[in-house]
Amino acid sequence: MRTRRIVPSALVVATTAALLATGTQPATGQQGTADFTVVVEDGASADAAKAAVVAAGGEVVGENTAVGTLTVKAPAEGFVQRVSASDAVLGATGLKPLGAAPTDLPDNREWREVEREHLGAAAQSPAKAPDATAGMDPLDGGLWGLKLVRSDKARTRQAGDKRVYVGILDTGVDGNHPDIAPNFNRELSRNFTIDIPTDPNGNEVDGPCEFRGCVDPDDHDDNGHGTHVAGTIGAAANGFGISGVAPNVSLVNIRGAQDSGYFFLQPVVDAITYGADVGLDVINMSFYIDPWYMNCIDNPADSPQARIEQRATITAVQRALNYAHRKGVTLIAAGGNNHEDLGNPRSDAQSPNYPAGTNYTRTIDNSKCLHLPTEGEHVISVSSLGPSTAKADYSNWGTEQTDLSAPGGWFRDGFGTPWYRTNENLIRSTYPRNVALAEGNIDEAGNVTPKGQAAGVAKYCAGTTCGYYQYLQGTSMAAPHAAGVAALVVSEYGKKDRSHPGTLTLSPDKVEKVLYKTATQRACPFPRTVSYEREGRPAEFTATCEGDTAFNGFYGHGIVDAYGAVTRGGSHI
Repeated sequence: MRTRRIVPSALVVATTAALLATGTQPATGQQGTADFTVVVEDGASADAAKAAVVAAGGEVVGENTAVGTLTVKAPAEGFVQRVSASDAVLGATGLKPLGAAPTDLPDNREWREVEREHLGAAAQSPAKAPDATAGMDPLDGGLWGLKLVRSDKARTRQAGDKRVYVGILDTGVDGNHPDIAPNFNRELSRNFTIDIPTDPNGNEVDGPCEFRGCVDPDDHDDNGHGTHVAGTIGAAANGFGISGVAPNVSLVNIRGAQDSGYFFLQPVVDAITYGADVGLDVINMSFYIDPWYMNCIDNPADSPQARIEQRATITAVQRALNYAHRKGVTLIAAGGNNHEDLGNPRSDAQSPNYPAGTNYTRTIDNSKCLHLPTEGEHVISVSSLGPSTAKADYSNWGTEQTDLSAPGGWFRDGFGTPWYRTNENLIRSTYPRNVALAEGNIDEAGNVTPKGQAAGVAKYCAGTTCGYYQYLQGTSMAAPHAAGVAALVVSEYGKKDRSHPGTLTLSPDKVEKVLYKTATQRACPFPRTVSYEREGRPAEFTATCEGDTAFNGFYGHGIVDAYGAVTRGGSHI
């Protein structure tokens, strides 16, 4: 549901899409220069904007005509204000935000703080884990999320079609993982990032580059987040390890994140428009765009440059989303892990989160601020549930932005039962061997270490082929369950795509309608206000569910239902 839209200016999208430069990332302060994204003003010519860039002391090194952005190398100081003074330029944003800040505020990267909560706790195993389901892969018995969305039943009718392409806009995808490889499309996969070893202040970001030129291969993931997401969507049902919600669809890596988990503007919009151009049917976006948790058009706490940067970000992202939607892409996003009502957000104390230590507290005016891409137009936003189907304590919620709910894991679910604070409450999915080794969860011989055992890391082998699996929680894990169901909808009801021979397509508006109409409706809990204090959370986590059974702030239109979508969805198209 979308009840509001923030528009810095009219959004006019270029009719011809051409990605002239990819993989361009903001520089890290070398020789006093940095890379910027310059947003061309609506109705202005790109040539006029390029002239403004040169006049402001910059050099154009790339262009995305689908979105109307220029990638520019320019002096680090003062460029944003100088170039934005031109009538041909809507605004610009760079990697390094302005402003000093106290250093005692947390760097609250969602994937680190929330998704791996169980790594810092004394997790226990429950009395007995469920057995594997017949006809599923060997480790699927522990995938409660797969069963909650009824993928196990849906695959008796529709397990997905290889002609349906799902883009993973994330930290990368391990295309060599035994459960990913059968469905991984190397030909279309791209990496739009360059590793950043350190920030301008010398703090480690991605660390030393693993590959020459600091560009990771298109089938590589040095973080693990993207591979986990990919496995939930479409791990192959191949009698090995686990299977995904849509185990027969094609997976495409459109990497837009750093190894460290940061998602900066230019790689994200490049990935979205590229995905639209090559005919992706679904794009999963389990992130928010750094460095601003909330992008505001005119926040009094922000400097003039910071305001320009955020307005440019809002415009560029919405242009990319519009472009993808028009090209037939269903856009799925994680609702966020900041335990707040997105229609009534708290103060933002984590922005900007790059470079480290520059964050400061801002009061958020909901009418002027957006959590992106979740709050963008044409985006289906997903909240996170635990195995009891309760809203996870960390999950954002609200009638303004919650469209659907899905299994995302909740470590603290099942209070008062043997399942409380157990790894099995989380979502298990594919784990790159290189990341497992770097994190100390396996040793050089590939054996799971005591540390890995405590974290619930699993190893599955068939002959000499082995795969690894880890537990995570978050709305990042909920969104791919919904993306997998969306892929099944296209598989079941899609038509041949004339623009991309050999593929299927279905209007994203029709996919959205099927998802909403076939979701399992769930009423607000009683009482409607839920305290998580017994689970050890402060009062700040208390959430109130508004709405009725058909639509409410915890569950949106309901819990995504794969079986319902492929058996009853046709009546809604």
